[in-house]
Amino acid sequence: MDKYDYSILFVEDEEEVRKNYVAYLKRFFTTVYEVGDAKEAYKVYKEKHPSILIIDVNLPGESGIDFLKRVREYDHSVRAIMLTAMSDVQTLLSVTDLKLTKYLIKPISRDELQEALEIAIDELQNYTIISNDIVVMKDSYHWDRKTKKLYHNKVEQSLTKKEIVLLNLLFSNTNQTFATEDIIFELWYDVDMSKLSSLKTIIKKLRKKLPQDTIKNVFGVGYKIELN
Repeated sequence: MDKYDYSILFVEDEEEVRKNYVAYLKRFFTTVYEVGDAKEAYKVYKEKHPSILIIDVNLPGESGIDFLKRVREYDHSVRAIMLTAMSDVQTLLSVTDLKLTKYLIKPISRDELQEALEIAIDELQNYTIISNDIVVMKDSYHWDRKTKKLYHNKVEQSLTKKEIVLLNLLFSNTNQTFATEDIIFELWYDVDMSKLSSLKTIIKKLRKKLPQDTIKNVFGVGYKIELN
């Protein structure tokens, strides 16, 4: 049978259990990553951007819940299946913003895992989950209003302090044209039009970090974000 063209990150500290399930998962998925703790899991997640996370709640150091909270700070599209002991269920249910596809109570049968994976695959194929804090742009760019960070293909892009302030202003209302004077005041706390040249330099550099034509110059008024 053809394998699913989705990648999985399996996070479980018990090596024998992890190896057993990873061998099973590799029968159905093209790419399966495995790690034993949350720190390494976050590193692999940032580098590989898997489609599905399978996470044990109880991990050495940072818990599986804490790991997923870090992921959910800016990524609401990756699917997450949590493996938990019966005693952890109430804790898990209290964290509703984790947006779990499924939680499975250990010990877990392969049928239960397969059913959860089928749900995750259906979600990947048919649904898109986007936080209200996320501004999606073309070419796989997005701006996170909450964290004030810019991402391309889920990788954080480097921004200067002034660039962050400017993007935070422009993305606060993508339907609005912001007057040049207001932008200058936001950046330097002073309406000094001699700063116009510096503003244009910042915008020129920012345009290279964004999809083409994202920052539009409205002649005689100021600047705005255009998403389409």
